[in-house]
Amino acid sequence: MPTLTLPTKPTLGLGCWAIGGPFNAGDTPVGWGEVDDATSTAAINAGIDHGIRLFDTAQAYGTGHSETVLGAALKNHPDVAVVTKIGIDIDPATRQITPDQTDPQVIRDSITASCKRLQRDHIDLILLHLNDLAIDKATPIFEMLSDLHQAGTIGSYGWSTDYPDRATAFPDHTGFTTVEMAMNVFFAAENMVPAVEKAGLVALIRSPLAMGILGGRYDASSTFAGNDVRSQNQQWHGHFNDGRVSPERLTQLDAIRDILTTNGRSLAQGAIAWLWARSPNAIPIPGFRTPEQVTDLAGALAHGPLSPAQMAEIETLINRGEEGPPQPR
Repeated sequence: MPTLTLPTKPTLGLGCWAIGGPFNAGDTPVGWGEVDDATSTAAINAGIDHGIRLFDTAQAYGTGHSETVLGAALKNHPDVAVVTKIGIDIDPATRQITPDQTDPQVIRDSITASCKRLQRDHIDLILLHLNDLAIDKATPIFEMLSDLHQAGTIGSYGWSTDYPDRATAFPDHTGFTTVEMAMNVFFAAENMVPAVEKAGLVALIRSPLAMGILGGRYDASSTFAGNDVRSQNQQWHGHFNDGRVSPERLTQLDAIRDILTTNGRSLAQGAIAWLWARSPNAIPIPGFRTPEQVTDLAGALAHGPLSPAQMAEIETLINRGEEGPPQPR
C-alpha cells in the first residue's frame, strides 16, 4: 500500500475531476463537460509513464464515473496511490449529486462502493469532501475512518477543507495525515498554509492552475460549454464571470507571466513551481484531460520550485487584495 507522507522533494499528483464527465447539482452543472474515456485512460497512462504516482478522485466526480475510469486504468498498478473523497452523495443513474451524507455507516458503505469502482480492496487515502461541515458533525465520521485505518481498509485519511480549525481539529488521530486545500498564485491561502505546516500535515493542492487559467490556453475571448462548471457564476472560486475568464485574473496573469515562464518553463509548470516554493508540504494535483496536458504538467518536475528571488518579485507585481475569512473554495 503506497503511503502518503510529507514530501522530501517536489512531488506532483493528478486530479481527476475533469475526467468524470458531465454531472449536475439540480440544474447546475458541476462537471467539466464532455469527455472521452479512451483519451482519459491514455492521459492516466501518460502520467504513469512520466513518474506520477498519485491520483486524486472523488465519489462525486461524474457521480462515480471518474473512479470507474481511474480504477480500470490503474488495475495493474498497485504501486500508484489513489485518493478519493466521501460525503457528497450521488445518484449515478441520473448523474446528480444528492444531499450531503454524514451518517458514518452510510459513508462506510459508500467506501465499499468506491473500492468496487476503483477495483481495489483498499484505498490509500480517504478525504472528507464536505468543506465546511461542523467539527462536531465530522467527529463520528473521522472516528469511523480511524477504525478503517486501524483495520487496514484505508491507508490514511483527512479533510478537503479551506478552514484552518477543521484542518487541525483531530491532532490525536494517528491516521489523519492530509488536508486538501485550494491554493494557486492568485490565492496564497494565507490562513491555511501556516496551520497545515504547524500541524505537520501533507497539503494536497486543488485548483493549482486556477481551474485552467494558469494553463495559458484561455484569454478574454474564451467561453465554456453550458455543461462546464466554469460557465457558471460561482462565488467560491472567483475566476470566471458569465462564462468568461475574470478580467482581474487576466491582469494578474499578465503581470507575472514572464516570471512564471523563466528557465524554459511552460506557464503551467511555473504555476506549479510557485506552489512548491510556497510550502514544502505542498503536493499540487492539477486536473487533466489529455496526454499532452499530462506531459506538460509532469515536465514541472524537471525544473523544481521557483527561487526565493522569483517568489519575492511576484509579490511585488501581483495584487491579490485581502484574503478575507475562511470559506469554501
